[in-house]
Amino acid sequence: MAELNKQQLEEKIIQTLKTCYDPEIPVDIFELGLIYEIAIDDIANVKIKMTLTSPACPVAGSLPPEVEAKIKSIPEVNDAKIELVWSPPWDKDMMSEVAKVELGFM
Repeated sequence: MAELNKQQLEEKIIQTLKTCYDPEIPVDIFELGLIYEIAIDDIANVKIKMTLTSPACPVAGSLPPEVEAKIKSIPEVNDAKIELVWSPPWDKDMMSEVAKVELGFM
């Protein structure tokens, strides 16, 4: 079995995360700063800590499972788990420059 290249896998995971959107905001969840941590173990199990823009977010029930399914669909990923966290609370300062420009915060 080829050695796991965690850096390459993390890049694929980030590219996949950039296909996931909060339906109310026209910017992907990675650029929004909703992804707090991507952890990859030695056998390609992925654990992602993410948050939402607010606990009352209408996609709180559907977005994390969608993200998990997309990550699991990456051929190199053995398994994926999404952990929804609320600390630290998300705010607009966590967005990338790209997201801030896209949403008119710059």
